[in-house]
Amino acid sequence: MSVHNSMAHSSHARQAINTRRYYSRAHSLRDDYSFDDKEGWHTVNATSLGYKQEAEEPEKRSAAKAASKLSLGGTVSHAINEVWNGLKGKGSSQTVKITWYTGHDLLNPSCWSDTKWAPTDDSMACALTLEGWTTQPKCFSFLEVCNGPKKCVFVRVVDSCAGCAAGSKHVDLTKGAFSELADESVGILNVQMRIATEPTSWFEDLWGPKSS
Repeated sequence: MSVHNSMAHSSHARQAINTRRYYSRAHSLRDDYSFDDKEGWHTVNATSLGYKQEAEEPEKRSAAKAASKLSLGGTVSHAINEVWNGLKGKGSSQTVKITWYTGHDLLNPSCWSDTKWAPTDDSMACALTLEGWTTQPKCFSFLEVCNGPKKCVFVRVVDSCAGCAAGSKHVDLTKGAFSELADESVGILNVQMRIATEPTSWFEDLWGPKSS
């Protein structure tokens, strides 16, 4: 391998690492950003389901992990940073509730009829109400969820939530996604959600297989 090709390979590898870091951490909107229904936002409630958390103690985010956030002014501004590669919020708003899930509930994600992949606590994925939410986002859709303009995450719909009340508009997040927005011990908070586009860079450990 030539020196030029070696340098190019190293550059691409670093870019992939940085891109993955952005996708798996909270990002921010502009400091002066105002959530507007016309842009697809709606205020929603977030809670923690007790049945999802039995024998699970809230974990503190390490200082090293917090320090690893590559940022503009301490957070990632996806509005001006090309690393987002097309992954951005869009579309009409949905009024939902968000929670987090872990353990055996992560296994056998229902959006695939047959897959060996399952999300982990570190995946950026979610499950939706099993039945009765007639306008819910489809399997494999991406969602943007924000706890104010400073803390936003993108997640992919990969599963259904059997413990979510029938007919409820409920988004159950992995622990990794939820904890980027707030501490896992938080019971209820106001957040915002909208549909998002697909990224052009893909990380299976975060979102599962790209093809359905």
